[in-house]
This record gives sequence, C-alpha cells and structure tokens, in this order.
Amino acid sequence: MPTKVMMEALSPTMEEGRLVKWLKQVGDAVKSGDTLAEVETDKAIMELVARGDGVLRARLVEEGTTTPVGQLIGVVAGADENIDALTGGAGAAPAAAALPPATAPAAAAAPPSAPAADTSHPSAGAPAGAPPRSSPLARRIAAEQGIDLRAVAGSGPGGRVILRDLAGASAARASTGQSAEAAPAATAASVASAPTPMAGGMVIDGAHKDVALTQMRKTIARRLGESIGPVPTFYLTAEIDMTAAARMREEMVKAGDAFKVSVNDLILKAVAIALTRHPEVNAHWLGDSIRYFSGAHVGMAVATDDGLIVPVIRDAHAKGLGQIGREARDLAKRARERKLAPAEYSGATFSVSNLGMFGIDQFTAIINPPEAAILAVGATETKPVWDGSAFVPRQRMRVTLSCDHRIIDGAVGARFLQTLRQLLEAPLLMLY
Repeated sequence: MPTKVMMEALSPTMEEGRLVKWLKQVGDAVKSGDTLAEVETDKAIMELVARGDGVLRARLVEEGTTTPVGQLIGVVAGADENIDALTGGAGAAPAAAALPPATAPAAAAAPPSAPAADTSHPSAGAPAGAPPRSSPLARRIAAEQGIDLRAVAGSGPGGRVILRDLAGASAARASTGQSAEAAPAATAASVASAPTPMAGGMVIDGAHKDVALTQMRKTIARRLGESIGPVPTFYLTAEIDMTAAARMREEMVKAGDAFKVSVNDLILKAVAIALTRHPEVNAHWLGDSIRYFSGAHVGMAVATDDGLIVPVIRDAHAKGLGQIGREARDLAKRARERKLAPAEYSGATFSVSNLGMFGIDQFTAIINPPEAAILAVGATETKPVWDGSAFVPRQRMRVTLSCDHRIIDGAVGARFLQTLRQLLEAPLLMLY
C-alpha cells in the first residue's frame, strides 16, 4: 500500500515548512524511519523521516519550496504499485512527476546534467521568445544572477526549468563572459549598482535586494505582532550594582574552567530564584485563565543569522551556576547552528534578552506570548557612585522588565526587581 509523505508539524508552532534538501532520490529504496529530507521549520532545520517501507516513487515538491503542514510532498510505495491516484489528483503540486517503476532506478542513478545554454532549444511547451516554464526558486535565482531563462533547457517535468538547470548556465556564463547584448558599457548607473557590502556579511547587488522570509522570521513577525498591540505592556527599569557579582565571577574563572561562568549565567540564576519567590511573574496568559508555574523555565534570547530564537534552561532555579553556564553555552551554540530540538526552545515561563555585550545601556524587549514578562539586560559600566563620603567606582547595570498588565501589577513587578537586585548585589545569597 502506498505511503504518503506529508509535510509534518516538526515543531509545536510550525504551520508551514521549507523543503531544504531531498536526501533520497526517486527510485531509492526506503525503510520506515529513514531520513527523506531536511525541512526548515520556524525554529530549526529538522529531519523528515519515512513512515513506511518501499521505494521513493515521487517527489512532489522541489527543494526550496515552502509548503503548508499536511500537504502531500512525496510518495513511498512498492516498485510496481500504481500511485496515479496520489500523484494525479490528491493535491500534489506539479513541481515534480512520479517516474514509472521501470525508469525510476535509472533516473536515480544518472540524474540529467544541466545542458549548456542554447537559445535554439527553449523549454518544451513554451512559445518561441516567451518565458519558459520554470519553478519559483529557479526564477528568483536566475533574476539574481542575470540568467536568461529562455537560454536554459529545462530538465524538469515537461521541460520545466528547475534549480539544477541553472548551474550549467552560470558556469557557462562565467567561462565565456557575457555576450555583447548582455554586457553594456559601464555607465554611472552600473557603477552605482555595484555590490555594496553591508554589516553582517550581506552584499546588496544593485539598488536593493529582496530576500524571501525564512520560516523563523515569519514566526517572529507573527508571534511578536500578537504581543505589542494586544498585550497591555508597561515597563519598569532598575539599576543594579554588579560589583560583587563581577568580583565573584572573576574568582570563579580563576578557579579553572570547571567553575567558569559568565555575567549572563549569574543573571539567569538570579532570575530563576526570583521567579520562584514571585510566582505572579512566572506565569502564562491563557485567555480565560492564568497559569502560574512552580518551576522556573528560563528562556534566553539568542541571535542567529535568521533571527531570534529562545532556548530554554528548564528548572533553572534548581541548577547550580556551573550547570547553567554549561547548558547556556551548549544551547546557544546549537541554536546558531539550527540544531535545537523543539523541546529545547519551547515551554519557557519567562525570558531574558541581554544586549549588554553590544554596548547597549538600556532597552525594552517585547513579551513573547503567552509569557507574562521579559527582562531586558543592558551593559555593565563603571560609574562613580556616592557612598556617603566620597565617589567610588562601581559596576552598574540597567535592566528593564516588560510586564503584561493583565497578569502583573506595577507593585508585583517592582517587588520582583527588588529581589533580583538583592540577589545580584549579594550573589552569595544565590548559593543558599
């Protein structure tokens, strides 16, 4: 019996996924549990596995295509089974066609190579001079690289130009140079449109550059759009003396790598303890009820190339500084590599966003629903502080608590910050 390969919900908040890479070719033998493809979810790159045994008979979605959860993207079946009912009328996208059983292994063994550009052979089915049939991804890449799709012979179904067909065209253009028609004399306009390097490694080739939203950026836009408007937010800012905390951290670093912690690790620990003492802040808004948590599952915002992700240190109140430090470093590393499991970035009861390492003195952070609050942490600076008889240098840090007023009142948020200040100004209290 044929097995449908569906776009699965690989994370709790996933509504659609982008098929990054097929790991099986049409005609390959497949066993249940084998990895068929890599899928970009709203948080990470995940593996899509087979749910049955057989042969991969059809790949119905091309690499780079975004597909809603629940859509058919492929078919696994016996080599001789008829799959027309699935590939012809079950909502399959026309991005790829199922190969007959007799030809599937041969096609898998020898994929068509990208032919050289030849204007005398437009894609099948396209009128002379008209744009050929092509995939959305192929059209975007061709536009970015200046490739004329009419000069590319497509190897997709019905002569459709797909991504792999552009490789030969790009290589041919690079080796032979642009034709006289495609290489106009340099003008002021062409000089102005030269690639412009930007901070962060992005290069803008021309006056502007349109970049398709990643699944992570789509989710950030959707979820935070649900926050700042509908959520009645107020902000509380406090300045904390970090002199003792900085001194304790220095002593721990001197003791060896086993005791190495960062200022952020100290903040995460102090936040976790403060949350257990003020459960009104350690809460979720559920619409018709408020859920208060006994355990402090602290999310820490991590910047990646695609946006922000918030790995969670679970039961941080019950863990030592060393354990929190090790977990934080491991989670941050794997978050940037897009290798977190869904359970590692969901279920936070409170979040911390630290921009101090970028020299930001103070900022406000947006609450991540359904959480009740988020703490924005600024840079630690040396400032002169009056001690009653003279000005003395002290390490000072500003934090801002964003609060959902439906859950947290001003006095509740203020008491939470008082406890946080007490713990960070006398960090030995965190050891009890």
